[in-house]
This record gives sequence, C-alpha cells and structure tokens, in this order.
Amino acid sequence: MSSQLSPAVVFEPGSGLRTREVALRPAGPGEVEIDVRAAGVCHSDLHIVTGDWPTDRPLVLGHEAAGVVTGTGPGVTALSPGDHVVLSWFAPCRRCRKCVAGQAWLCTGTKAVANTLPDGSTPFSDARGEPVWPYLGLGAFTDRLVVPETAAVKVPAELPFGIGALLGCSITTGVGAVMNTAGVRPGESAVVVGTGGVGLSVVMGLRLVGADPVVAVDLSPERLAVARRFGATHTLDGAETDVAAWCQKHLGGVDHAFEAIGSPRVIETLPAMLAPGGAAVLVGMAATGATGSFNLFDLADQGKRILGCNYGSSVGEIDIPKLARLHLAGRLPLDDLIGRVRPLTEAAEAFDDLRANTGVRTILEP
Repeated sequence: MSSQLSPAVVFEPGSGLRTREVALRPAGPGEVEIDVRAAGVCHSDLHIVTGDWPTDRPLVLGHEAAGVVTGTGPGVTALSPGDHVVLSWFAPCRRCRKCVAGQAWLCTGTKAVANTLPDGSTPFSDARGEPVWPYLGLGAFTDRLVVPETAAVKVPAELPFGIGALLGCSITTGVGAVMNTAGVRPGESAVVVGTGGVGLSVVMGLRLVGADPVVAVDLSPERLAVARRFGATHTLDGAETDVAAWCQKHLGGVDHAFEAIGSPRVIETLPAMLAPGGAAVLVGMAATGATGSFNLFDLADQGKRILGCNYGSSVGEIDIPKLARLHLAGRLPLDDLIGRVRPLTEAAEAFDDLRANTGVRTILEP
C-alpha cells in the first residue's frame, strides 16, 4: 500500500460526510491508476448522503470524473500513461451474456454496484490501514484512484476535463436515454419532467435528434429558463399545471415522456401524458424499494410502454467517445451544463449547490 496519504471526501455510516486522508495501493493486473482532474457532483452521490441508498461501509464518494492515466498494471493493453480518460462508473465484466450481446449497461458480472473493484477489493485504506471503499467502483472525490481498465475510456486530449467528468454519468445517461433507450426519431414529441443535470441532458439529446415539440417541466423558473436555452420549445410549472391534461389537450399526448427526478408520485403520472403507443422512460433513480402504480388497462389498451433506463442504455467505450466528438464538433454545447467549479475541500458546499436545484452541475477539482 502506498504510504502517501491524500484527502478524500468520505461518507461514513453513523457520522456522515467528512474529509479523510486515504492511501492508494498501486494498480494491479487489469487496473489503471488515474490522476483525477475533475469530478462532477451527482444526485447518486446525494442519495448516499441522505440515506436513500443505505451503505454499511465507509465510501469515497464521486462517480463521474475525468483525468490522466499515470500507471497501468499487468495485462492492460488499451491505455498508457498520459492518456486522457473519462471514468465510467458501470465497469462491465465483458464476459456475461448481456455484455457479449452488446448490452453492457445490463452487465450481470460487474461489481461496481457493490462499491468494489472486480475482485471484491478496494484500492483505498485509511491512516490506520482500515479499508475505505470506492463508491460505484470509482471513488472519484480524491486526487488519485485505481480502477479496472474497463472503467477508463480514452478521449481526445483537447476535451476539457470538466466536460469529460460529466460524460462519465449525467450526459451519457440523459442523451443515451433519448438515443438508445427510447430511440426518439426526428419530429417525435416529448416531455421531460425534471430539469436538473440529467434532465437538461435529455433535453439536449432531444434537440440533437430533432424531436419536436419538446416540453420541459419543473418547479423552478430558473431551471425552466435554462431548459429553453438547451432546446425546450415549451416550459411548464409542474406545481401550477396538470401536465398530463396539458399534453393531451395541446398535443394529443406525447410520443415520449421522460422522468428525470426519481419520484414515484411523478412517475405514476407519465402514462397519462402519452399518446397511444407512446413510451414513458424512467431516467431518474428512485430510492431503494420505491414502488408505483399504473392504470394497467390503459397501458394494454393503448399500447403504452414503460422503459427502465440504466446509464442511458449506453456502452461507455462506444458512447462516451461519440459524445466527446459531438461536443468538440459544436453539436452538444456541454459547457453550459457546468455551473460552479469548486476545490475538493468545498464538497459539502457542492452538495448544497445540488440541493439548490439550479439545473447545472458543480465540478470539484482536487
């Protein structure tokens, strides 16, 4: 284990969020060491802090990040020191039936969701030598980390690190929900409920594929103004408008309804927004164990669909470089998604930014 200690933002059951010094072991077989340059603050991190997703172990938080490869372990062939990479939190095993079928987002062999590396270990320990675990297999709220080769996706060196960090989760999830999960076609209509970082990425993806009209729904006038800048043609205050009734009256229902909050109460309203044959896409992540109810006759009679969306149905090593190229070509104005840039020491304030519901992302830099 490395004797060098670095600050990390750690959530501990019973004591909450705090900064701790952690050590990092060298990269082992099939692993790479990364110098973290930027990390985004996402609601999936906040779910841990609030207890929506319980944990029984201390976790180095952070799961959307970008950086530079500083070392590789035995057997690594796709990456070399100096490569610029985006970290993909859902590291696929590449061997299970779903991976072989090209559906890496449904990988049954990944250990990322168990907050470990593929062999069940952690690369982090505290000053006493006790293990500290990487959230979603990454643990990016620190300055160095070790991840499996499958979690590091090479991108062009000219891609800004802040943009790369967001490609690791929110942008890939939102744009992927449009292009991969829903398969939205030009001219199809859509409503997006919730215009945080992921919801805005959905709006941006809809504009990219030529959807029209695009209706954005939120409680915040500020966030709705941002949604218009990102491509929404209509905006609705969800507290003042019956969104389903509006969609039926003005559009005859929409082809696609995206929920980017993770609220069971809101999710239950999606089918009523749809035209016959439409699809409701569940992009936001609900609390563990959350349930909802639907009008089952309406779903069957009208041929409506409810689609789960994990990571935008994306394959990181294919979709992340594609989105990076679209940004560099001016097709995805991702700079507008970045709000504040804070040092790692202001992680608590960054979570306050997230709770403020501005719609844009805060970036942490070690």
